Amino acid sequence: STKEEKQTPPPKLSPSTTNSPFKMRIEKCYFCSSPCYPGHGTAFVRNDSKKFRFCRSKCYRNFNKKRNPRKVAWTKAYRKTRGKELAVDTTFEFEKRRNRPVKYDRDLMGKTLVAMQRVQEIKTKRDERFFANRMKDAKAEKKIQARVEIEKSIELLAPAVAQREEVMRNVVDSARARIAARRKEKVRQERTEAMEED
Repeated sequence: STKEEKQTPPPKLSPSTTNSPFKMRIEKCYFCSSPCYPGHGTAFVRNDSKKFRFCRSKCYRNFNKKRNPRKVAWTKAYRKTRGKELAVDTTFEFEKRRNRPVKYDRDLMGKTLVAMQRVQEIKTKRDERFFANRMKDAKAEKKIQARVEIEKSIELLAPAVAQREEVMRNVVDSARARIAARRKEKVRQERTEAMEED
């Protein structure tokens, strides 16, 4: 006799555990303000129980060296203090961490997620607008800088320009020679065809 083994189906998971995109909080690096994903980076807790999160060892080393993030060129703080990124905006109020306990409510959670997406859209649009305004005069500035650079190092460019003119002259001459040869060939073919018809 053979025993039939009954296969037990896997336990059904609730939708909140399977499709939930927001499982853990994504912290911000204390030094460079980039996101610290769960399981990445390091945390440092000071004697006064203040917690510092770092996205990578580079930020942690700079923090230990007591460097100011506003003076290190690759950090968000530096970019904001120099006016390279949007520093004052109402959308930043939503990012502030609130430690008030709120009773779970499914409708409230859904509305919160929709609101977070909408705030993110508004923030990206404002960032793009800020960047466009900042880069408005950049093209003219680049042209001025290029002109100054050319005036400084004209002695380097002069031989290259002379060679370029010579090369262009050679190209034009060879093109004219090819065109003339084609014309001659065409005229010769027409004459031979005319002679064959006669």
